[in-house]
Amino acid sequence: MKPHFYFIAATLSILLSIYIFIFGTGANHELIAIFIGLWAPTIIAVGIFNTLLGILDEMCCAHKRIEDGQACNHHH
Repeated sequence: MKPHFYFIAATLSILLSIYIFIFGTGANHELIAIFIGLWAPTIIAVGIFNTLLGILDEMCCAHKRIEDGQACNHHH
């Protein structure tokens, strides 16, 4: 997924958390709001992790292409 999707999801989590904390009427609405809000950093962390995995994959592919290119050059 694109990085901005994670940012949007985290923002929605925070906004929903604030809304429930202020306007909630349930018995434990404050705790529920905090629980929902705590997902924001988790969502951001998953986004960072996935982005880093993508970068690592690109680096490995590039390294493999360089190695294959060098191997091909040695045969000529």
